[in-house]
Amino acid sequence: MKKQDLKSTEYNEYYARYIDSVSDETVLIPALEEDKKMVIDFFSSVPKDKLEFRYQPQKWSIKEVLQHIIDTERIFMHRLLRIAREDKTPLPGYDQDVYIKPSGADSKSIEALTHEFTITRLYTMNLINSISEDNLKNMGTASGSPMSARACAFLLLGHSVWHINVIKERYLSC
Repeated sequence: MKKQDLKSTEYNEYYARYIDSVSDETVLIPALEEDKKMVIDFFSSVPKDKLEFRYQPQKWSIKEVLQHIIDTERIFMHRLLRIAREDKTPLPGYDQDVYIKPSGADSKSIEALTHEFTITRLYTMNLINSISEDNLKNMGTASGSPMSARACAFLLLGHSVWHINVIKERYLSC
């Protein structure tokens, strides 16, 4: 499944900043595999003394950003599954900020976090591979807006790149 098949009517405009950063020629499963390697390589390369750095006191640490990427992937795969299985129950949004403190991300090693990400991504790829292309086109409602199952997957690719770029600009340039 290529990103070029995805229509802008399959997701809320808010997610365009992630989805639009993914090339139209992107094929979902190989791209998720490449993105997994890129995320692991990037976070593993961050100097240890920067992993708990915050560029402002109320902002997340780099470890917390990785935890956010993991948690977001879990939430969107839950959405993907329910939408693909034709569950028409409107799916609620979530408050990403309240997830951080109870995650305990700063008390985890970067190795533990990258392992957690790897397992989550392998689940994502397995789930997507188990669903037909027709069912990935199914539409549901998430956070009060229409969303397709496949949009849930494609936005993950841009989401990780978005956050890595923020880290490069605001955390590692200090």
